[in-house]
Amino acid sequence: MIENTLDNNKVEIVGTVDSSLVFSHEVYGEGFYNFTLKVPRLSDISDYIPIIVSERLLQNITLKIGDQIEIFGQFRSYNNYSNKGNKLILTVFARDIRKLEEDKKIKNPNYIYLNGYICKDTVYRTTPFGREICDILLAVNRSYNKSDYIPCIAWGRNARYSETLKVGENVKIWGRIQSREYQKRLNDTEVVTKVAYEVSISKMEIANDETDHDKNLIGEEKEIIDDNIDSE
Repeated sequence: MIENTLDNNKVEIVGTVDSSLVFSHEVYGEGFYNFTLKVPRLSDISDYIPIIVSERLLQNITLKIGDQIEIFGQFRSYNNYSNKGNKLILTVFARDIRKLEEDKKIKNPNYIYLNGYICKDTVYRTTPFGREICDILLAVNRSYNKSDYIPCIAWGRNARYSETLKVGENVKIWGRIQSREYQKRLNDTEVVTKVAYEVSISKMEIANDETDHDKNLIGEEKEIIDDNIDSE
């Protein structure tokens, strides 16, 4: 059982504000705002990550499009109920925000650590280009008996290893949050472009087998996964 829920889910990202702040909702008199953060990869590609922030963090800071900021927080999921069904919404919940100098370089601008449980059968597949991928849905405990359900993608040897994981296994992962556009066909004539958010895994460890750490550790020590790979 994971006790410290703040340590289960850690995000540190650096990027530029890419949209204006928009009011989202209010909880017990506390207002929350949404905006998008543009986070660079090692290549020329960027990820566009949704952020939610409390008005209390904005009392001493003014954010405008183009500002470079550093965010510490958690990657969370929410259920959005509508007449079209239930949709899982993923966003970074900001716990702290710092403004940075525009020319300041950050070695790793996109970092996430999760400690959670496999909550759905993993799905191993290969892309048309022969890349190996395994889709993982991780349930991460949160305070007040809540959980966040985070889709993750493993690559290469990580993918082959993840195929063997069983529902209920406790897994630690390290990686980055990525945004990915995809097309969904609504009918024979209509196709819409949507954006998916997920964690691209660079390292993973089975948390409930401390006696065989080296065997279960898959990642940077045994295989370097190209951070610039785009999911298909």
